[in-house]
Amino acid sequence: MEFIAPVDAVFLLAESREQPMHVGALQLFEPPEGAGDDFAAQVHDKLLGSTDVDPRFRKHPATLFGAPQMAWTYAEEVELDYHVRRLALPGPGRMHQLVDLASGLHSSLLDRHRPLWEFHLIEGLADGRFALYSKMHHALIDGVSAQRLLRRTLTSDPASSATLVPWHLPRGRRRTATGAVGAARNLVSAAASGASLLRAARTALLRQQLSLPFAAPRTMFNVPIGGARRAAVRSWSLDRLQQVKKATGSTLNDVVLTMSAGALRRYLIERDALPDKPLIAMVPMSLRGEDDEDTNGVKVGAVLCNLGTDIADPLDRLQVVSASMRDGKDIYRTLSSNQTMALSALMLSPLALNLVPALISWTNPTFNIVISNVPGPREPMYWNGARLDASYPLSIPFDGQAVNITLTSNADNLDFGLVGCRRSVPQLPRLLDHLESSLAELERAAV
Repeated sequence: MEFIAPVDAVFLLAESREQPMHVGALQLFEPPEGAGDDFAAQVHDKLLGSTDVDPRFRKHPATLFGAPQMAWTYAEEVELDYHVRRLALPGPGRMHQLVDLASGLHSSLLDRHRPLWEFHLIEGLADGRFALYSKMHHALIDGVSAQRLLRRTLTSDPASSATLVPWHLPRGRRRTATGAVGAARNLVSAAASGASLLRAARTALLRQQLSLPFAAPRTMFNVPIGGARRAAVRSWSLDRLQQVKKATGSTLNDVVLTMSAGALRRYLIERDALPDKPLIAMVPMSLRGEDDEDTNGVKVGAVLCNLGTDIADPLDRLQVVSASMRDGKDIYRTLSSNQTMALSALMLSPLALNLVPALISWTNPTFNIVISNVPGPREPMYWNGARLDASYPLSIPFDGQAVNITLTSNADNLDFGLVGCRRSVPQLPRLLDHLESSLAELERAAV
């Protein structure tokens, strides 16, 4: 048994039926040439045969001193046929049926009496492809780490038939302190740097380099949510966004944020619900270095970004987004990882009020939406000889934050995964159409 780090425990404490706290992914695979109709079944058998389970995939919450969210315990036996399931779509096996199935799977809570993860191998797509939907609790692993973990099961060798599974991979090169020791070290380090943290916060506030909490307008997204989810997914050519980036001298993430801002503006105008003030996005920043392969717990900071949704011209909007992100990052560059985590907590502390649904109706939102860009592989990847066609991240809408946009790179594409509350965000797939319109608008103005 080990203590749960405070930042990880928040995701257990905040979880409810209305607010599941797991991150997910929907991956699409093209079977190798000559594969039979039973290829997916063979892969499933291989997965069930991978019975060695890493300790992190044996974790589930334990009760310690009468409190159920303070410690992890480890399951002695893991029922793989519970955690690794095989499903099939009904005919005719359309893509929207796959996304509907993933939406339902993403809506259900993980069983806290078992290790907090599930994998679903899904076959029956009309075009012969199969899919893998996975979900892992955010207390166990953050979104960036989950994507890295899934990436480590892949290979760039199309001839490889090795079956690598997330629950049993070679140990990373670097390990960080976990449990009570790691939490204590983090807290001591953060406390020791309190003076510099306060100086950084004061500078940020005085120079207005970070959007202030409660500065975001109230929108149709910032309401109490239900537990049912709807997902929407689509891929865009990375080259299209790169062309806008080069023409404007901005970053790729600036273009992504501006593309998303234009889509949100169009969606809200369509519903006569666009506020006069610009929407504010929370943009997660991974605090893990590229060579940090430890995937335990959560190591994420945050920048609040002005999306410029009150601006009609796409290039003017891009300038506002770029300036907002640049100013936010300038503050964080002067801080250590622990200081960054502390400053993120300081800036986003009012989000705790959103955990009390009764307060959501009268408090201004901390931000309006989470938009996260997770780096992925830049070359074609394979799993069991099957080519990875797409990898759509599916993240967490929060109470008071009814929609989430997360994307990741995959070879020559950017794969977008949108997740929203079914009740609060009507016609979520319309946002995909607006993303395309917004990107096309940027291309016409800049390229």
